Amino acid sequence: MAINSHQSEIVEAEGHLIDSNLLNVIFDKVIERGGAFEVQSFTIGRTNDDMSRLRLKVAAESEAALHHLLEDLVPLGCHALPERDALLRSAPRDGCVAPDFYSTTNQRTRVRHQGAWLEVAAQRMDAVVVVADGVAACRKLRDVRAGDPVVCGADGVRVVPEFRERDRLGFAFMTNDISSERRVEVSVERVATMMREVREAGGRIVVVAGPLVVHTGGVGYFCEIIRQGYVDAVLAGNALAVHDAELAMFGTSLGVDLESGATVEDGHRNHMRAINAVNSAGGLTKAVESGVLSSGVMYECVRGGVDYVLAGSIRDDGPLVDTVMDLVAAQERYAELLEGASMVVMLASMLHSIGVGNMLPAWVRVVCVDINPAVVTKLADRGSSQTAGIVTDVGLFLHQLARRLAGPDGAQSETRA
Repeated sequence: MAINSHQSEIVEAEGHLIDSNLLNVIFDKVIERGGAFEVQSFTIGRTNDDMSRLRLKVAAESEAALHHLLEDLVPLGCHALPERDALLRSAPRDGCVAPDFYSTTNQRTRVRHQGAWLEVAAQRMDAVVVVADGVAACRKLRDVRAGDPVVCGADGVRVVPEFRERDRLGFAFMTNDISSERRVEVSVERVATMMREVREAGGRIVVVAGPLVVHTGGVGYFCEIIRQGYVDAVLAGNALAVHDAELAMFGTSLGVDLESGATVEDGHRNHMRAINAVNSAGGLTKAVESGVLSSGVMYECVRGGVDYVLAGSIRDDGPLVDTVMDLVAAQERYAELLEGASMVVMLASMLHSIGVGNMLPAWVRVVCVDINPAVVTKLADRGSSQTAGIVTDVGLFLHQLARRLAGPDGAQSETRA
């Protein structure tokens, strides 16, 4: 496409541009922004491991339009030439930054400072980058303090997209689209294989779980997976723990007997009775120690030394004394347990799954299981493109997963002390 505008820049991109469809996305983004482009050079990688390289001249009708175009191209792996240091502007006050701040993605990011490229630490989406004492790191807007040097604009910023097609025989199979029912068994086997690989490599597996784990009869299977040592942390809300305790104490979930499917007389009170019993014991740990709670997901977490965080919400009854009702504190606790995670499995919880997705860097493998395909779609739409979706009943998924993890290649491990 011919370049007629004086407002132009040279950009470069490197990676698996064809396999990951980034080449077309880059071109489409320029056109979408009303700009023009001219390919100056393009070298195609000859093998799966070889990088492709693109040099592009892009132009727009005005300096402002060009600036916005370049900002849109940065998350796609493009960076401007010649290389320039990132522009740093001091935060005017706590929790506020300059209007042209750079908003992060969950992809690996580097910023150029004093002629050197710095790897950005604590990578997550929807944050800013603060550069201080030779260190660049993501920081949530609420944590910015007056005077912090914040990266602004697109200059001196490089994003390195994850190229999932390198993993053609593994995770890429699942991330191409949302799995339909006919592929659930194959997908479960892939998940089990990945979980074995993560555990064997000494990695951490975090599970995000909603109360449907209880309602769909998945508690026993989830407990088995925990006992096998495949869960390092559980992130959930008050509801999971409450209905898990209700099931353990009264055999009901939301007042329904899970064995017969029948509503129990006065069963609607059972979840409040469970909250009262646990709180009267002094919390989940003391309820387990005193024998008040003798089975279930939370029992296995306490007994097996599995870390957990219960994040509260405005709708919570009780809540349990273990539930963190300070939202900011709950987010921080979630982030602490997600640090260094190799794999995250999300089980039927749209609210907590999307929240966790926002905290994760793109190189953490994510599996989202939900009967509603919109949950997986929302995760992808919000930037968690590494998510593999399995559309099925979470109870059936846990049943199949527990069986495969306990098979010949997934022998049970000793329960952690």
